[in-house]
Amino acid sequence: MGKPTGFVEYKSIVSSCRDPLARVKDWQEIQETFDEQLLKQQASRCMECGTPFCHTGSLINGKVSGCPLHNLMPEWNDLVYRGLWQEAFQRLNLTNNFPEFTGHVCPAPCEGACTAGLVSDPVTIKNIELQIIEQAFAQGFISPRPPQVRTGKKVAVIGSGPSGLACAAQLNQAGHSVTVFERSDRVGGILMYGIPNMKLDKKIVQRRIDLLQQEGVNFLTSMEVGSNCDALSILREFDATVLCIGSTKPRDLNVEGREYEGIHFAMDFLSHNTKSLLDSDHADKSYITAEGKDVIIIGGGDTGTDCVATSLRHNCRSVTQFEIMPCPPTTRSVDNPWPQYPNVYKQDYGQQECSAIFGCDPRQYQIATKKFVGDKYGQVKEIHTVQLEWVKTDNRWNCQEIAGTEKVWPAQLVILAMGFLGPEENLLQQLNIQQDPRSNISTSANSYATNIPGIFAAGDARRGQSLVVWAISEGRRAAKECDTYLMGRSDLP
Repeated sequence: MGKPTGFVEYKSIVSSCRDPLARVKDWQEIQETFDEQLLKQQASRCMECGTPFCHTGSLINGKVSGCPLHNLMPEWNDLVYRGLWQEAFQRLNLTNNFPEFTGHVCPAPCEGACTAGLVSDPVTIKNIELQIIEQAFAQGFISPRPPQVRTGKKVAVIGSGPSGLACAAQLNQAGHSVTVFERSDRVGGILMYGIPNMKLDKKIVQRRIDLLQQEGVNFLTSMEVGSNCDALSILREFDATVLCIGSTKPRDLNVEGREYEGIHFAMDFLSHNTKSLLDSDHADKSYITAEGKDVIIIGGGDTGTDCVATSLRHNCRSVTQFEIMPCPPTTRSVDNPWPQYPNVYKQDYGQQECSAIFGCDPRQYQIATKKFVGDKYGQVKEIHTVQLEWVKTDNRWNCQEIAGTEKVWPAQLVILAMGFLGPEENLLQQLNIQQDPRSNISTSANSYATNIPGIFAAGDARRGQSLVVWAISEGRRAAKECDTYLMGRSDLP
């Protein structure tokens, strides 16, 4: 431990973001960097615990605790404190292919499991991680590292989201010739089109993709395997295939009036906006605009927050976010103990921006949509809702409508951000891939192999909708299993 009294001497300071009223006027990165000396102080708060829960990556009663990638936080915190940036990067790079992604978008379950969090605020691990990788790029610690020897084996990775990129990076380092198939016109999956630019600048994504290309990974865009690219020909051409196709079937809301215009899925809203931004700085108008509209976002979570922030940048008239669950408590509840990820009330960047503009958090809790109402032109104009009460019966929570709480909300744009129901099935049916009861790709326990020899699966398509950090972890593990299948053993971490 570099400074045994660090967590006593220094308070936790989270890296600052640009002023909300200023940043909503553009699509640039909201996060600001730390002063190096201040960052060293924050790193010194790490106690290098004898049993560090921050990198366990386990599930406790179904809730995540610690980092799924098992990042070596205590080690690189100490190295940052001592100013050893290259050594800190080497430790970080051992377990995480893309710290620049997790450093921007991960909710940091590692911090929820930090021992310092038992008595004060946790170590600001996420900020330190991001600074390490940015220092590595700035100081030239990162350069293309193509494998010295090729195995002669060819692997197809279908999907270029975080799990696909991680899988491709690992298999390429093992010496296999890797081709990544992406159905969009740009590589990156959800990293490119699902997460807004102000939260994850696309230059950061492209920087990593360029590096992977220089290391020998081949990317094919506008290639939807199973549609405009024959799935069976992939199996004939490649020695193994890894399915990293994500969980992309959106959950719908089948209530009266769903057919009206102006009701869109969140991913359509977000992806069209980012594509138009990248293609023409929005000059082509090829996106769903919230300008001048009362926007209702149904569903919370990160995607709902991204929709709030995007609507504000479109200069919407108002924005409201419906959540079916109760408002979280301000401190951990009895059934959410450390080291589980804390389910507590907080404002993410979108809610902070809304509060700055309109003076209130946009979220409305314990509310259900009963029906949509449209105008004579077939355009949605309002939403009818009712408040809910959650009641525990027979050890299960159920919601009941509260009589007399009906309300009508004006809405010319409705965005459905209620999560996803598994991978799209066209490709899976063509390949005869078995699915589990939740429609995810079925694999045996602790395995990434499907029922078809030589075909593996990773990421949201296998585990269900989850975090970017879990997707990277899954991609790495699937790569190791695929490498073992091809070579009889694997030296991949």
